[in-house]
Amino acid sequence: MKPKAVEYEHASPAVKAVFDDIKATRKIDDVNNFWKYLANDEKTLRRTWDSVREVMAPGALDPLVKELIYVAVSVTNNCGYCIASHSAAAAKAGMTAAQFNELLAVVGMANETNRLVNGYRIPLDPALET
Repeated sequence: MKPKAVEYEHASPAVKAVFDDIKATRKIDDVNNFWKYLANDEKTLRRTWDSVREVMAPGALDPLVKELIYVAVSVTNNCGYCIASHSAAAAKAGMTAAQFNELLAVVGMANETNRLVNGYRIPLDPALET
C-alpha cells in the first residue's frame, strides 16, 4: 500500500488542527508534502510536529544554525527531500551561497575523516577522554 498525501479539505479535525498550527507557526499558506504524508497517521503527525516545533525553536542555537545542522545531517543521510526543505528554510533564515558551499565542504570532510577513523580503528587519545 502506498500512502497518499492528505489534503486539508479531506483531513480529520485532528489533522486540520496540526496543519493549522504548522501554518500559523511557520507563517505559510499550506503545509508541505512531508506533513501531508505523515497525516496518514494522526499520532505520528502530532508527535513529529510537536518535536520539530520544540527542537527547531530559537534557543541556545539560533534558527539559522539549527537549519544548517539539519542540512548537514540530511546530506549525510542522503535525504533529498530534507536537503531541499531545510536548505530553503536556511536560506529564509539568512544562509548565503558561501555559507552553503562551506557547509557542504565541512560535511564532506567530516564524512571522509570519520570513515578513515572507523577504517583504521583509531583509538581515542587520552587527552580527549572525558
